[in-house]
Amino acid sequence: MGRRISAVAVALYTICLSLPVTFSAHFPRSLSGALVSLNHTVQGRLHAATPIARPCFSWYDHAQVSPDQQACAIVQENYTSPGFRSLHYGNTMNSEWETCMGKSEQCLLDYNNATNPLAYTGTDCDQGSISRYYIEIQDERDLVAAFAFSKASNVPLSIKNSGHDYKGRSTMKDSLALWTRKLTSLSYNKTFVPQGCSVSSSYNAITTGAGNSFQDLYEFADANNVTYVGGYATTVGASGGWLMGGGHSILSPVLGLGVDRVLEFKIVTPDGELRIANECQNTDLFWALRGGGGGTFGVVLESTSKVEPQLTLQVAYFSFNSTATSLREYYEILVNSSVQWSTEGWGGHIIGSTIIYVTPNLALDEAQNSMKNLSDFITAQGGQGIVETLPSWYSFFEKYGIPSQQSVGVLQAIASRLIPKTNFESANGRSQLVDLLVSLPAIYIPVVPPVLFNATRNATSITPAWRDSLWHLISGAVWEYNSTATEIEVMFGVAHNLTLSMRAIAPDSGAYSNEGDVYEVEHETSFWGPNYPALLQIKQKYDPLGLLDCWQCVGWKGSSSKDFECYLPSP
Repeated sequence: MGRRISAVAVALYTICLSLPVTFSAHFPRSLSGALVSLNHTVQGRLHAATPIARPCFSWYDHAQVSPDQQACAIVQENYTSPGFRSLHYGNTMNSEWETCMGKSEQCLLDYNNATNPLAYTGTDCDQGSISRYYIEIQDERDLVAAFAFSKASNVPLSIKNSGHDYKGRSTMKDSLALWTRKLTSLSYNKTFVPQGCSVSSSYNAITTGAGNSFQDLYEFADANNVTYVGGYATTVGASGGWLMGGGHSILSPVLGLGVDRVLEFKIVTPDGELRIANECQNTDLFWALRGGGGGTFGVVLESTSKVEPQLTLQVAYFSFNSTATSLREYYEILVNSSVQWSTEGWGGHIIGSTIIYVTPNLALDEAQNSMKNLSDFITAQGGQGIVETLPSWYSFFEKYGIPSQQSVGVLQAIASRLIPKTNFESANGRSQLVDLLVSLPAIYIPVVPPVLFNATRNATSITPAWRDSLWHLISGAVWEYNSTATEIEVMFGVAHNLTLSMRAIAPDSGAYSNEGDVYEVEHETSFWGPNYPALLQIKQKYDPLGLLDCWQCVGWKGSSSKDFECYLPSP
């Protein structure tokens, strides 16, 4: 869950999977010379890749191979660890995106018991959606070379950071992958001035390479006595899809989304140009990157965002064992209190019958009084809870964030919707929302919309629904490693129908592109609202040949493209 990964384990596994760049027959033989040339250009950082679980299997791509017991044991021990997975290319956090579901190709262990031999005994390990070759990106020259290779060869490109992606956009079968995880520069500047801007406009800011995780950033910010507003998972990259898709934080209700706080991007666009995008140059690209999503406008090398002074936080934590009756009453308290809580700056996560909220806007006695109804209810149910003061974001993250990191490697489909404030403001709206919550198989609610943040109108390209909402409601469906294609298709259908049920009570709202239904209806409107036409024009300006494409991204070529053959048909 939150434990540190042994450096020895990482090193041993890396050594076990150090493969020579032997060029696969799955790439056209005519490209072997071009790949050799590309490897020379990127100074040997073109690597061959296999799925993370390959060492456990005795068959790989329909040929018999020798299992590597030492590497297999390391994978089994760390199979559900986000820290371990983030350090290696050949996997994703949600393992369905390692597979090629459309062709029933996979190389998976049993995420409930990674040592279960039934998963890998007598079973073929398929390459699935994992790219056979990836470049470990070091600087802009690697990206210029990759775009030139793609343009000349028609080999598609995919972009991967840590693999926290719920829609399969960071992998693509038979693509050349661009892996940005090793871009880990970090700097703090008390008087940062965006390039090309007046020196009279300076900011307290941190500049981070694309590969740094939030845990890296929070430790660095704390050492510099400032607060970086970011995500909740330790291993999410701060400059990739999280930021470009919107970037929510439990501090966002007061301090804004990631796109509200970013000051500058350093990016290589598909035309092969290194560009600086900020409010003073490449302003159209800057607007697009502030919400238009990752994987489509270019590859970000680094970003710079505003930071805050150290914040004293009031923290509310409650948990109880629920019954059908108590769960409804619990949901009623949450729904009935949410408008008040939003005015007090509370943001957080509701995970079933557990709640973790924070606010920088109240004193301790005010926070305790604010949460009294919930506290009394939890006590009456025999649950546990506390409202306390913590002296900094990092102290909160160490106590609550790191220990609550979820296991990864699971197989799941997500349903989600932004729930507007209007749903909480009438008795009928509240009743509908409680009925919906009770009907869902599980709930996860990031209470993160920037309700108190004074955003400049049209400064970002996210859907305006973010500005009018109180909740980002998530549910979904899961399946097992040995589920059939038909069973998996059913689970995606379940998630899609859950999304439709959310949509029914909030038809005029939208959804978060990073955590949306894979088969979102009218995704351009759901994810970007009226901003989509302008985003598409900017996409065509900087990527006229369409070298970058990903599922339901701006400029998406559509599900009939061969690049998306690993997705299942829409429910």
